[in-house]
This record gives sequence, C-alpha cells and structure tokens, in this order.
Amino acid sequence: MKLEYKDKLVMIGDSITDCGRSRPVGEGLFEAIGKGYVSLVDGLLGSVYPERNIRVVNMGTGGDTVRHLKARWETDVTALNPDWLSILIGINDVWRQFDTPHITEGHVYVEEYESTLEELVAQTRPQVKGLVLMTPFYLEKNGSDPMRATMDLYGKAVKRIAAKYDCVYVDLQEALDKMLRHIYPATLAWDRVHPNVPGHMCIARAFLNAVDFSWNGEEE
Repeated sequence: MKLEYKDKLVMIGDSITDCGRSRPVGEGLFEAIGKGYVSLVDGLLGSVYPERNIRVVNMGTGGDTVRHLKARWETDVTALNPDWLSILIGINDVWRQFDTPHITEGHVYVEEYESTLEELVAQTRPQVKGLVLMTPFYLEKNGSDPMRATMDLYGKAVKRIAAKYDCVYVDLQEALDKMLRHIYPATLAWDRVHPNVPGHMCIARAFLNAVDFSWNGEEE
C-alpha cells in the first residue's frame, strides 16, 4: 500500500468530507473524525494495517467551494504538515449554479475552479509524499441532465490536474455510477449529493483501491 508507517493523511473537502467532524481539527475520540467516508477510511486502515499506525485527519467543511479551500489552505492543510493529502471539492461550485442561479457571486465556474485547484495542488504537491484528487459527483444517471453534465466538466478538470502533477486520481462519479445501475439515485442520496452509508463506503472503497489497499494487509 502507498501509505507508509506513521504517515499522516489529511482529507479536505466540503460536507461530503465533513460529516459532523470536530472543530477546529477533525481528529480525536468518538465521532471527532465525522461519520462519513473519512471515518471508514480511518477504520479500514487502522484495522487492516494496524502496524503502520497511520494518522487520519478530517478537514472537510460543509458548504465549501474551492474558493473556501484556498482561503483556509494555510491553516487547514499547510500548518498540519500532512504526508498524504486527499482533496474532494467541486460539488458546491456546481450546485450553487443550479439551486441559487440568481446569486451569481457565489458561483464558481469551471475556469476558476480548475485554475484555483491547480494553484493549490502545484504549491502543495512538492511538500507531500502523495496527493489524491477525487472527482466531484452528482447522483443522476442521465448524462445530459444539466447539473450532471456540468459536474462531469469539473471532473475532467480534476483528471487534467492529477495527470499534470503526478497525483493519484479517483473517479468517484464512475464508482457511484456503478451503484446507480442498481439503486435509484434518491435512495442512495435523498438530494442526489449527500450519500447514505453505502454511498460513503463506495467513496472510501474507491479511495482505498487507488492507494493499493489490500484486505490482507501486510500479508500480500
């Protein structure tokens, strides 16, 4: 597996990452790390690779766009000195264009999204062992649906940045689309954005597969 002994993994993003994590830093006892995919990643790493003593920190904040990430990057990423960093951002950048279409000052269009995300990745990639970029997603089967089509453009931006800066790329839309072949979108997420436990497990599984996690741990 890519994560090594005593590596510190910081996972940053919006509400999908947040999931009720503690403030100011999502780390500690009980549900300090939140109730979503970050807690599942932490639990699986700790139970299958206990000898590696990997430290997982949740720095998600509900409602965030890439603008918000940039504003808090110094305190919530750089100051934490991660060995590995995972970024999942973009859902609100797209969503605000559809749920509040007239409040245009809150919209983050794809050009700004890509340039800002690239700026953050470029300055951080040399400082960490590895950086994982996960695509934003919308739980809609119809690829021509306006919000789904827009979200796919943001996912392509993530893929371009990942390739340019040697990041681990995780296509969450593709992973969740496989679930949507069998599950109605509103069953997986009532608003087609905030997933239930199986949805969060899908995200955790996609992340762990990308970092070469093995259920057999050190035995393989």
